[in-house]
Amino acid sequence: MALGVTMLVLLILAGGVFVLPALRHGPRPGALTRDGLNTLFYRRRLDELAHDEAEGVIIERSRHIEDLQQNLLADIPPGQQAPRRTLSAWVMLPGVVALVVVTLGFYAGTGGMGQLWRWQRTVDELPALRARIMDPKARQLTPEELSHFAVGLRASLQRQPDNLRDWLILGRIGVVLKDASMVTHAFERAWLLAPDDESIELDYADVLTRSADPGDNLDGNRLLLRFVQRRPDNLQALGLLAVSEYQQNNFSQAIILWQRLLTLLPANDAHVEIIKHSIALAREQSGQETAKLDVTVTLAPAIADKLPRRGVLFISATDGKSPQPVAVKTLPLSRFPLSLSLDDSNAMMPERSLSAQAQLKVRVRLSLDGTAEAKPGDWFGESAVQDFNGAGRIAVQIDQQVP
Repeated sequence: MALGVTMLVLLILAGGVFVLPALRHGPRPGALTRDGLNTLFYRRRLDELAHDEAEGVIIERSRHIEDLQQNLLADIPPGQQAPRRTLSAWVMLPGVVALVVVTLGFYAGTGGMGQLWRWQRTVDELPALRARIMDPKARQLTPEELSHFAVGLRASLQRQPDNLRDWLILGRIGVVLKDASMVTHAFERAWLLAPDDESIELDYADVLTRSADPGDNLDGNRLLLRFVQRRPDNLQALGLLAVSEYQQNNFSQAIILWQRLLTLLPANDAHVEIIKHSIALAREQSGQETAKLDVTVTLAPAIADKLPRRGVLFISATDGKSPQPVAVKTLPLSRFPLSLSLDDSNAMMPERSLSAQAQLKVRVRLSLDGTAEAKPGDWFGESAVQDFNGAGRIAVQIDQQVP
């Protein structure tokens, strides 16, 4: 509305500037012409001659009058100049119309009117697009329709900036459209509206760590560090922080975090091998040597026929002082003798990695029901405490049974 009024006022002013000078063209009222000046001079000269004759200054006033008349006739132009006419306002109407048409045409081609119309049409489409995106059975939105939906959603959020759900939707649309600026802004607003929502906090931290801006990466890393301090066993936070540390070349810290993840994940989890591969890459990037302990497990001859056909082997290494394992590995029951290895990827706690130990003791237990807790009837064996300098071999014989 305000834009339309402004345009109307400017067009009226432009029309006035175009028309008024033309309307004012022509002789001004009361302006003296050449004939009028001559007549005025003639009458004044007659008065002067009459006065001079009365004073006795001149004689033969009639001869002077005759000379004055002849001079006046000599000053008359050969042709009478026709008076100029003032132009009519209607004559200027086509020019004013042309001015308005050309102005509006240029504005439509180069101004923002077209964009404004398209924006308004997009805003009007928002309810229908929202209904489609919320309906799992509806046809999926095309990338162009998603862009229109994002524009309408932004317009709606300008009127309702506290709508948490719409900020989250806008952020996820930004992910699909690969619009990093949209994603970052949307999740930031959502996190500010719900700072206690851990899922939103992790989403926002994930966005920051993936940003191309190093400043965003640092902010995301700090956010994840604070989160892990509150929730040290949160798998998603540990994984995001490990990746963030790796991307910032903090390989040692990334390895510790991935090792912590391995202790929290089930042995058959699909992410275990991916994490182990990531640890190997981090070690390679940092130039670290992988600590490795080779373990050989055998059976006492007296119990070879007493073992069940099924079970799970728990192989754990301690520092020889604390019963808390440093590294743990699980394997299904198989043939003996059995050879395996333990490394930092099997660590139970990041701060107590295998490579950080100076001595180790290995315990092997056969769990009949597959539980980590020892139960009566389980068979086990232990090694003596041995020095460890990053590499070594320990032999364990299973020869005892839990009472």
